[in-house]
Amino acid sequence: MTNKLLLLIGMLAFQVNILMSQDVLFLDSTTLTKYELVTGLLIPWEIAWGPDDYIWATERPGTVVRIEPSTGNYTQVLDIRFRVVNEDEVGFGSEYGMLGMAFHPDFENTPKVYVAYTSGPPIIVRLSSFDWDGEALVNEEILLNNIEGANYHNGSRLVISPDEKIMMTTGDASNPILSQDTFGLNGKVLRLNLDGSIPDDNPFPDSYVYSIGHRNSQGLVYSPDGILYSSEHGNLNSDELNIIEAAGNYGWPFTEGECNTGVEIGYCEDLDIIEPLTEWSPCVAVNGIDYYNHDAIPEWKDKILMAVLGGAGFIRKPRVSVLSLSDDGLSFTSEEEYFENFGRIRDVCINPYTGSIYFATNGNVYPGSGPNQIIEYRNDDATVSVDPELTISQDFTIVPNPAQDVISLNVSPELIGTEFKIISYDGSLISTGTIRDHEHQIEISELSIGNYYIITDNALGKLTRTFSVIR
Repeated sequence: MTNKLLLLIGMLAFQVNILMSQDVLFLDSTTLTKYELVTGLLIPWEIAWGPDDYIWATERPGTVVRIEPSTGNYTQVLDIRFRVVNEDEVGFGSEYGMLGMAFHPDFENTPKVYVAYTSGPPIIVRLSSFDWDGEALVNEEILLNNIEGANYHNGSRLVISPDEKIMMTTGDASNPILSQDTFGLNGKVLRLNLDGSIPDDNPFPDSYVYSIGHRNSQGLVYSPDGILYSSEHGNLNSDELNIIEAAGNYGWPFTEGECNTGVEIGYCEDLDIIEPLTEWSPCVAVNGIDYYNHDAIPEWKDKILMAVLGGAGFIRKPRVSVLSLSDDGLSFTSEEEYFENFGRIRDVCINPYTGSIYFATNGNVYPGSGPNQIIEYRNDDATVSVDPELTISQDFTIVPNPAQDVISLNVSPELIGTEFKIISYDGSLISTGTIRDHEHQIEISELSIGNYYIITDNALGKLTRTFSVIR
């Protein structure tokens, strides 16, 4: 079956799934309501709540966008597509691109953003810092360069530790034995000073290496107690949730998941392998993780939220998993699964004020198909007021929705005179126009049944809203 046919099948499945996506989620004592923050991003990989109270997202082709969380207004703040390995260079289905991102812990005084991405060819993984000038990321400084990369298994999730170090995952670059080489940087968790130098107290002298034996870790988060958790892709079996310890050996490629076979038991004893808290077999493709520590959703408090991409053919469903831990955080107790009809879910983040959760979708086809979204689920009863100085006032709604023949764009004054585009969920440009008044009507009677989104773009930023056509 050709890649194009697979893509078409995936897109059709995605349209069916998105029509089924639940607008309200009822938990034991909490009701969460769905809001579509942004539609049409280019394979968002990292979404993170920034110290400026905006959501920042990396897009794998080589860009970073900054999103106002109340309205979804967003602007592109970095474009280095000319440096990032692209599909034309390495082929369809690769895992190249703009990957992990983190913020300087004293962002107010040192407004730096750390970004990991693949460059080449030949493919390498690079960690850089950029200065935030209030409008864009500028002045790239390469902190770590020439980590071996590949079409697959580049890792590159970032987090800042409580002692203000950069923690970075790297993949095995499809060469598994590299994970056990303590002199190499692949298949590791790395630890760096904020300026890119090697910390004096790293477990391996004169080395960035913090832990070894990883296949491809793409989730990394600290608990409030300072425990570092990582989610890691297995091969066909044994996706893992791990606690990362200094100088720890996590076994790959000699062991996968728990030490439960004769050969693995021998390696585990000889190499002092650290076993995962839990594993998933067959693999479900675990990804970004975050720690929920807010009262807005009491059912999820003190639990890990994990994005799951889903196994081949979605036999193992994509979802957000809510992982319960023991009181000391050192063992796994249970898993609950939510949001199974949104396609591949890449990452999650949390609004520290409202307790809302956000997740980034990557479509229904590997490695990503559109329209990629950032979805919010919010407890409206717990929502707090937003600082008006942080809110971009322009906004619009679409009524009715769903619709049959005509829709009306009800817009704020800033959008009058702004051009708009209607785009179908398969990525086709349907039409363009200019918003003429506060209630701009659009004829849609000739549109096929399905889902669409409208995007506006002016000096204040881009806005997207979705609508469905029914008959």
